[in-house]
Amino acid sequence: MKRTHLPLNGLRVLDAAARHLSFTRAADELAVTPAAVGQQIRALEDTLGVVLFRRTTKGLELTPEAEAGLSALRAGFLQFEESVRAMQAGQSSKSLTIAAPRDLTAKWLMPRLAEIARVDSDLRFVLVPADDALDFTEANLDLAIRWGEGPGEHEGEALESDGMVTVERPGGSIDVRISWPGCMAEDAGSLVRVADAGLALDAAAEGLGRATVPELLARSDIASGRVVVVGEPKSSKLGYWLVAPLPQWRQKKVKSLVDALAS
Repeated sequence: MKRTHLPLNGLRVLDAAARHLSFTRAADELAVTPAAVGQQIRALEDTLGVVLFRRTTKGLELTPEAEAGLSALRAGFLQFEESVRAMQAGQSSKSLTIAAPRDLTAKWLMPRLAEIARVDSDLRFVLVPADDALDFTEANLDLAIRWGEGPGEHEGEALESDGMVTVERPGGSIDVRISWPGCMAEDAGSLVRVADAGLALDAAAEGLGRATVPELLARSDIASGRVVVVGEPKSSKLGYWLVAPLPQWRQKKVKSLVDALAS
């Protein structure tokens, strides 16, 4: 019989009924009615083509066919339990793999992870660069940070920020706009172009011009005085999102990290 055709629910009922030699007590264990237990056993007998129980004057009795398979059945259920425990062990793991844009990792994520690790020194992080096509299965990711309008096909939570800010070197800079892929449309005709917002921020800090970048990315450089803000922050439909598929999103370790990063 193929694995896809295994009557697992019926076999679970068989195990309980065989241990109790009573449909009533098996029903109590399984939180169903005795009639439901009887139906499952009859369906299993039809599927297997054997009789599993006989009623005698002393009560319910296993047939030789049922007894022949019980040892392997119970060993199989023990293996199932071991498999479940092994899969759940990841819930208590202190290792998390995170994908994020390189510039955000350097300027925001690593300092935040350092703060989190100071609270729990057993935590271990694996940081990998994020690309447009996040493959959580192939990269064995727990969490990712993406730049966009929302979480896409995954579960997600936005990282709060003041939108976009225009920054320059303290004391002023040359009158040149610095652009990067994904920057605001008004920078499209700029004279200096770089690969990402982090490089745009660095270029502005060196005096190559003004760059409009995510406030979250520039936050530490603004606080340290490395760059200064020109004008008021601008709202943006784009932002940084913490994202993960639903199974990862539900994990306790991922939930804890999301809460810590989003706070």
